[in-house]
Amino acid sequence: MKKNILILFSILLIFFYDNKPIYISLKEKEQQKLLIESFLNDWHLAASQANYANYFNKMAENSVFIGTDASEIWSKSQFENYSKPHFDKGKAWDFKALERNIYLNDAGNFAWFDENLQTNRGTFRGSGVLEKMNKKWTLHHYVLSVPIPNDDMKEVVKITRKNDSIFQLKFK
Repeated sequence: MKKNILILFSILLIFFYDNKPIYISLKEKEQQKLLIESFLNDWHLAASQANYANYFNKMAENSVFIGTDASEIWSKSQFENYSKPHFDKGKAWDFKALERNIYLNDAGNFAWFDENLQTNRGTFRGSGVLEKMNKKWTLHHYVLSVPIPNDDMKEVVKITRKNDSIFQLKFK
């Protein structure tokens, strides 16, 4: 009887322990958002200073960078290969956040964001996903895009139609 009670107690303990959700406080969420804000500003700053190590050390080994061209879906190593010559010349790119929204899961270990960026080519948009591992944020996924005003869409489609058709042939 004592053995059965002990087994039942152990099962209940495991059940309640494993299913207990983890939540961070609102204050902790705000602190993490400030850390992420700083992380992203430092990441963009590293590119503007052509600091290759600081830029790519913020990206996870399995990260993905999606550029503005439809063909630009790069693993970290592919993106490093593309970027290295720019960094070596001392001139990568200079993006500054105009505005940014940061969101966190309840456990505070995943974040996603969107940002409007000031660039030398005009306003771009970035969005991405970060993971906190060993008390450190790491970028796993980043998408760079060019927002197109709805009133300009017809003209943009005319300009890009030829290259879009060529790109889409790869999938037929």
